Amino acid sequence: MSDKKVRVRFAPSPTGPLHMGGVRTALFNYLFAKKHGGEFILRIEDTDQTRFVPGAEEYIIESLNWCGLTPVEGPGIGGKFGPYRQSERKELYKKYADKLVESGWAYYAFDTPEEIEALRKDAEANKETFSYGIGTREQLNNSLKLSNEEVQQKIEAGEAYVIRFKMPENTDVSEDDLIRGKVTFNTTKSLDDKVLFKSDGMPTYHLANVVDDHLMEISHVIRGEEWLPSMPLHVLLYKALGWEDTKPRFAHLPLILKPVGKGKLSKRDGDKMGFPVFPLQWTDPKTGDVSRGYREDGYFPEAFINLLALLGWNPGTEQEFFTLEELGEIFSLERVVKSGSRFDPEKAKWFNKHYFQQKPVDELATLFTPVLKEKGIDAPAEKINAVVAEIKERCEFVSDIWEQSSYFFVAPNEYDAKTVKKRWKEDTPAKLSEIAGIFEKVKDWNANSIKDSFSAFMNQKEWGFGVVMNPLRLALVGGNLGPDLFVICELLGKDESIGRIKAAIEKI
Repeated sequence: MSDKKVRVRFAPSPTGPLHMGGVRTALFNYLFAKKHGGEFILRIEDTDQTRFVPGAEEYIIESLNWCGLTPVEGPGIGGKFGPYRQSERKELYKKYADKLVESGWAYYAFDTPEEIEALRKDAEANKETFSYGIGTREQLNNSLKLSNEEVQQKIEAGEAYVIRFKMPENTDVSEDDLIRGKVTFNTTKSLDDKVLFKSDGMPTYHLANVVDDHLMEISHVIRGEEWLPSMPLHVLLYKALGWEDTKPRFAHLPLILKPVGKGKLSKRDGDKMGFPVFPLQWTDPKTGDVSRGYREDGYFPEAFINLLALLGWNPGTEQEFFTLEELGEIFSLERVVKSGSRFDPEKAKWFNKHYFQQKPVDELATLFTPVLKEKGIDAPAEKINAVVAEIKERCEFVSDIWEQSSYFFVAPNEYDAKTVKKRWKEDTPAKLSEIAGIFEKVKDWNANSIKDSFSAFMNQKEWGFGVVMNPLRLALVGGNLGPDLFVICELLGKDESIGRIKAAIEKI
């Protein structure tokens, strides 16, 4: 670490919903800032207006807020380095593009998209790949080939042009990546002349990214490994603009891999295997298609953040559960792995179950109450709390509470056929009628009193407990499920319990 103040940024493009890989990038930036007493910034990189998707920026901000990754500067927050949308900074970039042309690090290119496409097709026909760069640029329609007078005439005539970076020939560009160590690229072998400034007056990602990181005094660029091939261009841009001494340190994070097979985790994998890949539910503004989100699927943000933290980073101990605050104290880039990390949807559920079980009963009951209201059930808070306390250990999600407890609020209309066949005998109705009569006599209606009265009666009759307990459970809940039978009776109430026994006798 240098003496430079730690300032990191998460800089997504508003081209659609935020993938969980993007959230992890934001998380690692946030944790790095926390660990070093630095600042976490949000910048919206919307220079590509053709791919802009309405609502995407709002989605990004809401996702970060849900995860607790609140930036100290950004759109809607402000800060002394604003504005924080690149589309609102576009006047800044042209002067830097011009500076690069003047210094010989960039040039004007007047080739039309159609001409470039024709060159690509010709190359493909010869089983080659066209690259606009060191081997081809001297023959193309640009200021490296044209005279100054011809270039000026074209610009004054309003001809469309882009500004391309002039990649130096046969130069090794090396940089110490904080995760991968020394990385070297050769310009002739692997790099072309990227467009820095487009004909629509907007910069490309490469120029805007470098200029903004410099002007916003970003100390560390922590981003996904898909940007690793861009690093040499960015390093050269810092050199070309005279900012080499203040350029940020780079760290490229490993991919999140699909659960099975090879490759990066995608929405298709989630759709195929039944899990979300986005933090929040997303509705495509064009098609109306809805994609699942972790929030709407019932995951707690603490669980989502915890599972993301351990995808590509390890604490060096056996500990697996961390609060966001704990992560901020122990996080380090040194413990981020180079290779991709496979996502396990079952492990995600396991994390959520842990945080579910840690929640106080009253908090879970509050979360469950809207589920009941949606079903038209208005139960007293005391009952909801008592039910949740009883079945909590069986659940991973708030939605599981209904699956595990619906019979507490709605009497069964149907009875499990297998249980009926196995447990409901010819003499069962008569036996349950007698049990209902015993229940009528219980004065203090609680689990212990009910059990005492029931046990005394069963001993007197010398009936086997299983002969009555199983059909009694069937009558009360509709199947062979649920917690302690006498607790069920207590929570249902005396009249409801007796009524369900009589209803089962009539229906089965």
